[in-house]
Amino acid sequence: MTSSISRRRFTLGAAAATGAAVLPAPLPAFAQQDYPNKAIRFVVPFPAGGTTDIVGRVVAAELNKAWNVPAVVDNRAGAGGNIGSELVAKAAPDGYTLLVCTVGTHGINTSLYSKMSFDPVKDFAPVTLAAEVPNVVVVHPSVKANTIKELIALLKANPGKMNYASSGNGTSIHLSAELFKSMTGTFMTHIPYRGSAPAVADLLAGQVELMFDNLPSAMPHIRSGKLRALAVTSAKRAPALPDVPTIAEAGVPGYEASSWFGIVAPAGTPRPIVDKLQQQIAKSLAQPDVREKLLGQGANPVGNMPEEFAKYIQAEIAKWAKVVKASGAKVD
Repeated sequence: MTSSISRRRFTLGAAAATGAAVLPAPLPAFAQQDYPNKAIRFVVPFPAGGTTDIVGRVVAAELNKAWNVPAVVDNRAGAGGNIGSELVAKAAPDGYTLLVCTVGTHGINTSLYSKMSFDPVKDFAPVTLAAEVPNVVVVHPSVKANTIKELIALLKANPGKMNYASSGNGTSIHLSAELFKSMTGTFMTHIPYRGSAPAVADLLAGQVELMFDNLPSAMPHIRSGKLRALAVTSAKRAPALPDVPTIAEAGVPGYEASSWFGIVAPAGTPRPIVDKLQQQIAKSLAQPDVREKLLGQGANPVGNMPEEFAKYIQAEIAKWAKVVKASGAKVD
């Protein structure tokens, strides 16, 4: 990774880029008058157990309660989320197949992959940003580091000998670690997995030493003592881990990185259906018990409007394009 990235902040508040994601055009009332009248499928483009899966299952469960129709999660992992995303991009635009998208699928991958089978803007109708999530630096208990400064010292004393896991090449988990390496002048070996859950499984088994994981998927293991949390990657401390410092506080000034998760439909989905989905999902995310559930796992619920989410996606694509270029990361 080049030195030009050494002070770059991975923030989610980047200024909105010009243009906007494609929003659905209004269609005749008959296209949505009975919606929903059958099962809604939420495609999660990563394995079960990771943060994308956790957020997707919370949203699906709440729609099931509100509308009394089946809302099922379908895990379609692979290619950094591209396999599941392509499936939804090519699905019928009727509101019955939705994607739980991420900063990877709709912010990073278009710059990371030399060939994409879908366009994250043109092929989707944004519904809402569901949650923002910090990453957390977690280590196996065998690692002799209780703070970020101790981890940096350990890495410098053993360059390349420690392995870190990620949910895949070019994911926010991967790039968060790469930014850390660049800003601290350390070197550790990247071990990519097909999602966060299998990566965490190997971390728990001691096959790898550390990970910059999304907080919700790491939280149960932090609480059980099976993993040790050293710091969170966000600008502020996470309410779920108030005693754990940020990386910036812990000795790496200017460091910041976060992830996000949203709901999108295939392009061309009738606007009344998109609006109905957005309104119900936002309502569900605002419920005290749902907010408490997500905040307790380290995820901050959002629930914004489709136009806001469209601009947000555009801004993320522009921001991460610069980060990927500076990092030298590429997947063919």
